[in-house]
Amino acid sequence: QVQLVESGGNLVQPGGSLRLSCTASGVTLANYAIGWFRQAPGKEREGVGCIGRKNTGTTYVDSMKGRFTISRDNAKNTVYLQMNNMKPEDTAAYYCAAAGGFYRGSGYYPTTGHNGCDEDFNDWGQGTQVTVSS
Repeated sequence: QVQLVESGGNLVQPGGSLRLSCTASGVTLANYAIGWFRQAPGKEREGVGCIGRKNTGTTYVDSMKGRFTISRDNAKNTVYLQMNNMKPEDTAAYYCAAAGGFYRGSGYYPTTGHNGCDEDFNDWGQGTQVTVSS
């Protein structure tokens, strides 16, 4: 099973920046779309954005455009979420999730879709807490 691990959550002051990481073992993240999501206390989970497999582009939820950037470092098998000019309303647990793959036996393989962000996010990390407060 794909195991995603988020890290980098912390307490940050308003206006500050934070970079979250999403890593995985046993799977090459470059072959899959990776989405970032967040869930604040008492609220539904919402999407932040998604980076497509390989070099197929990145999309963001409209409300997240401008302050959030998703990127990959394939050499480190890591996907990042860079957050700038942070606001108290960004306080939430942040999750990464993988899409564009399927299980067959004990293996996990990429689908044939071009980007992957339009496919189901079936594998999720445990989340990392981000708190924006002075």
